[in-house]
Amino acid sequence: MTDAKTKTIPTSSLDPDVASGVAQFLSPLVVNLQALAVDGKQAHWHVRGANFIGVHEFLDVFIDHAHAWADLAAERIVALGLPVDARVQTIAAKTTTPALADGFQQSDATIAAVIAQIDATLELVRTAVEELDEIDLPSQDIAIEIANGLDKDRWFLFSHLAS
Repeated sequence: MTDAKTKTIPTSSLDPDVASGVAQFLSPLVVNLQALAVDGKQAHWHVRGANFIGVHEFLDVFIDHAHAWADLAAERIVALGLPVDARVQTIAAKTTTPALADGFQQSDATIAAVIAQIDATLELVRTAVEELDEIDLPSQDIAIEIANGLDKDRWFLFSHLAS
């Protein structure tokens, strides 16, 4: 009997090796994007400072984006027949995002911390864009969409710090 939890279930006409290649690059994105969403909510609740309302409200928008992009990447993997592991324990163990400070933070510190997490995720995204070019172009399109969105959200946050 095969283990249905990890077995590739043919839901696509693509070669199973393509599915594995896609999962190799999109699965870490799912993990980091889910981490961004969880930490983004922590930052949202604890931000303080003169530009509180703008940062507080934008973090909710950013969290929605992170969830949507994680869903997009995860559904691509599942559509190709592989499972995705985005359980809280897995996210905590595998994220490459730097830890967010606990407790209340001034908005500048909050923004810098979230930008650092975005930057860590963008490293994975850029690798995915590059590598998926040789594996599966529709999956590369997903990585490109995530890169474009993260770049834009990073800019929105950075604009609070720039003088």
